Amino acid sequence: MVLSDYSAAYFQEGQVLLIDKPLEWTSFDVVNKIRYSIRKNFNLKKIKVGHAGTLDPLATGLLIICTGKATKQLSNFMGLPKEYTGTIQLGATTPSYDLETGIDGNFPTEHIHQEMVDEVIRNHFTGLIDQVPPVFSAIKKDGQKAYELARQGQEVKLQTRQVNIESFNAQLENGKIHFKVICSKGTYIRSLAHDLGKALQSGGHLTALRRTAIGDYRVENASDPIEFTDQLSSQ
Repeated sequence: MVLSDYSAAYFQEGQVLLIDKPLEWTSFDVVNKIRYSIRKNFNLKKIKVGHAGTLDPLATGLLIICTGKATKQLSNFMGLPKEYTGTIQLGATTPSYDLETGIDGNFPTEHIHQEMVDEVIRNHFTGLIDQVPPVFSAIKKDGQKAYELARQGQEVKLQTRQVNIESFNAQLENGKIHFKVICSKGTYIRSLAHDLGKALQSGGHLTALRRTAIGDYRVENASDPIEFTDQLSSQ
């Protein structure tokens, strides 16, 4: 991304930026970094900046960031299908369905083979499926975010939602499943990992996740947020 000709008006009129979110950054961290950099470099008191779909801190990959008048388009991007790659560790579960929390259960894996994985995915995790989001999520429950209640030790029950899994390719290797999923808005890949482990008569949790595409927008064309702000500062 070449920023040498950019100006305050360029971002105010509205731009769609593709950003590759680093590990352990929140989506809000990325928005703050971009907003601050634009304001600082062009001496702006304020500018609208927003993202089209949250990524968990332990996930990396594509964020669509809109600035200025383009923020009105955010809902359009949110509705696009998403593509993810990642890894599921079989034989163990965690309360958060990923590495945010420690293991709370161990299960056998010796009976699991590739044909079994393929059959379970084909029969239960393709097309329209019912899914319960993780309790460690930002979904509001009684006015509070579910993960806040979960961290307080409270029991959290979230409603089932229907999502669409367009494709789910999985390769079993040494007790892990390496996958690529194309899915609809609102799909929780952590829940997919947990539910797949359960369907395989074992357990499972997500150990790596990367969003590689949103609609036709791909992470290969995205910029690291640090590189973006450094280029903006050096123009």
